[in-house]
Amino acid sequence: MSWNIVLMRLPHHVTSVADLTDDDAPPPIGPAAGVLDRLRTAFPGVDLSDPAWGFLEEPGARGAGWLLELVIGDRDPVESLMVRMRGGGSVPAVLYLADLFDCRALDLSSGDIVTWDDWEQDGGSRARFQEDLARALGRDRGRAAPDGGA
Repeated sequence: MSWNIVLMRLPHHVTSVADLTDDDAPPPIGPAAGVLDRLRTAFPGVDLSDPAWGFLEEPGARGAGWLLELVIGDRDPVESLMVRMRGGGSVPAVLYLADLFDCRALDLSSGDIVTWDDWEQDGGSRARFQEDLARALGRDRGRAAPDGGA
């Protein structure tokens, strides 16, 4: 099963598509080269052989891995990042990406913003995910975690 999320720099008062107004046009995520560099730094294994369409995979233990298709597009600056998610661990991975780019994660099926609080209410742990990701990347937690919050 796949799930589509778009990452955009939406105002924090927006909790769903219904909250958007004409005044809420989000600023771009950033220059294409900067977005690609940030992805490569945060996820050294990211496949950006096609800079407009990347793949990020974490096989995980006991089949708990995930795959993210990153639809970056060819516009510069990058206005949004479409993420096609597959696998149980993909929700925290997408939220991590949202933090990395100071974005909000908009669920295209429900029209709602997905947050760390939502995921933690379902039994997830942000800190545990970031520690697992840092371990998978061979980094200490402080360097692997993005600065922003949800």
